[in-house]
Amino acid sequence: MRVFSLVVLLVLMPSRYVSSQQPNHHESSMTATQSKAAGTFDIQLVPTGHAPDASLQSLSLAKTYHGDLEATSKGEMLASGGPPSTSGGYVALERVTGTLAGRSGSFSAMQFGTMSPGTAPQLTMQVVPGSGTGDLTGLSGTMTLTITGGQHHYTLHYGFSGPESRP
Repeated sequence: MRVFSLVVLLVLMPSRYVSSQQPNHHESSMTATQSKAAGTFDIQLVPTGHAPDASLQSLSLAKTYHGDLEATSKGEMLASGGPPSTSGGYVALERVTGTLAGRSGSFSAMQFGTMSPGTAPQLTMQVVPGSGTGDLTGLSGTMTLTITGGQHHYTLHYGFSGPESRP
């Protein structure tokens, strides 16, 4: 139950811990061919009870993205936390389906996050290489997640490779 509390804390993190988040190192490597998408998202987490160990918590997740990415996603999260319950980490995989800058399709994303007392959480998603379908074939990118005033925000720096990269 302590780990589930950590995950809920990550989701509902007060803005005072998140607003000072440091820029993600992937953002500084953005090239001129990359684009930026931003918006908000809603998330629902439900314990699944099938974690491999009592110190881990397994949860299903469902998200709805708004803004430049209009999409829904389904996925699984595995979280671990230690005393105090304000520290810990998680990993997740999700399948995102919708429209990004007018392109329809789906892609998979790996998410990871850490938090510790007195520091801003580090919450990042990476597009799984080769996972894009439809108009999102060839998609690559990194998404930074923040929470401000109880609202979840994303910033996605992305690009396309191959013949599908043309507008």
